[in-house]
Amino acid sequence: MATKLALYLMRALAHLPLSWVRALGRVLGWVLYGVVGSRRHVVQTNLRLCFPQLDASQVRALSRQVFVRVSQAWLDRGWLWHGAPDKVRARLKISGDAAQLTGTDPVVIFAPHFVGMDAGGTAITQQLACHMTSIYTNQSNKVVDAWVRQGRLRFGSLQLFGRADGVKTIIASLRRGEPLYLLPDMNFGPHESLFVPFYGINAATVPSLSRFARLGRAKVVPVVTRMTSWGYEVQVLPAWSDFPSDDLRADTALMNARLQTYIDAMPDQYYWVHKRFKDRPPGEPGLY
Repeated sequence: MATKLALYLMRALAHLPLSWVRALGRVLGWVLYGVVGSRRHVVQTNLRLCFPQLDASQVRALSRQVFVRVSQAWLDRGWLWHGAPDKVRARLKISGDAAQLTGTDPVVIFAPHFVGMDAGGTAITQQLACHMTSIYTNQSNKVVDAWVRQGRLRFGSLQLFGRADGVKTIIASLRRGEPLYLLPDMNFGPHESLFVPFYGINAATVPSLSRFARLGRAKVVPVVTRMTSWGYEVQVLPAWSDFPSDDLRADTALMNARLQTYIDAMPDQYYWVHKRFKDRPPGEPGLY
């Protein structure tokens, strides 16, 4: 019942001015920062590890802003997934060379875990003439799972693959010219991950970006979504000309290195609530 009530409230947010939604998100972020101590510890640990130049007061200030951004982006899903299509289109602006995503060449979209990741996916499926695919992890709550699926499939030009569908199905879609919206920059466990540097610290990182690009004979196009006062800017960056190589580890390290440059431009909008360094190389102590 509580979950269904929360989703009714999310639908109601679709009718509010964006400034009101963002103000509510700011308040929610402040509250969560104050009461969810375990997740606050995760965020502050991540920030201390990745930005050792920041002093304690700067880490606290940035971590509060991270909670605000995550909360605002969560509430934004109300209008992303339930708002009038014209309103959604007006609040999502695609910049850069979007034609890279609409041709016939295979494309893997590198979409890092910024808070606007769902806004970026919505913008592409609504505004560009391409049939996109992505990999979906089921939510533990069945009601929330159905809501998230319905929201991401709202504009009908996205196919979600489960991890059980296997690589062959995804590769076949890639080779048909269907862009793959890939978010490989999380700690998905040590199985099939490589430990490569992320802000100078070895982090378990799945090498799927290089593997899919190689097997699908695809170019890699980064798409970085930035939250703005008027909505989101979905930045389609130039394709990587030197990727993939024959070295899976070097490719994965290069992905992390380039991701760092994107994060440095807007550190408060990265998904620091995730335990990025949860798994450690053998013999190394835990960091959380």
